[in-house]
Amino acid sequence: MSKPSNPFLFIGKPVMDEYGRQIGQIASFLVSPNGRVNAVLLEHGDGEFFSYPSEQFRIDGDNIVILQQVKLKVKALCDEIPLIWRKDQVLSGLSGKKDVPSELLSFVHKNFEGALDQLKADAQATIDKIDKQTARCTQEIRDLNSALINLEIEREIGRIDADSYQTAMKIIQQGLKQANAEKSDLETMRNQLSNIILGEKPTTVSPKEVKEEAPQQPVVVHVKPRT
Repeated sequence: MSKPSNPFLFIGKPVMDEYGRQIGQIASFLVSPNGRVNAVLLEHGDGEFFSYPSEQFRIDGDNIVILQQVKLKVKALCDEIPLIWRKDQVLSGLSGKKDVPSELLSFVHKNFEGALDQLKADAQATIDKIDKQTARCTQEIRDLNSALINLEIEREIGRIDADSYQTAMKIIQQGLKQANAEKSDLETMRNQLSNIILGEKPTTVSPKEVKEEAPQQPVVVHVKPRT
């Protein structure tokens, strides 16, 4: 989170996720003796309070956005793993120099290997988390599309009025847009980590380049008003 002159001015302001969903509102901050904001306390609208690291937030104009923890973890892994590789490659180039003891080179190499193995294990654990979140998004998309179909049926048989229909349609379409955007981001992050674990150079894929399967795309149905 950026460092406003008085962070307590944000108390009561709503917090959104990256996809436009309201997560809660800022209740307070956890501040160190030197004035650093270490964490943000959110009230989630259901009476529950949770604290989040300040690094997980960003100020976007007038909006306060909370970033996905998994996205921050993926970014850190995508930075750290290639860095360890490069250092180990430089170390290998020193093996032919007489002024560098081979025992020391071997010791440092083992340290790099240990760090790399731990980072790869963290990457695999993060992939497992991403898979669970992706499955949740897939189920949400399926449920929303099912709700959309049922809404159309109820509209056609006259069990829902035009105003309620339009309200429900707007809510469902917004939900589909958000769920598809989140799923696309999750798939992109999974690909990045998979490439790293396989020893390939991670590539950044724009979420717009990840195509959704037809059944998972928002369904827009235009129905003439009943007369």
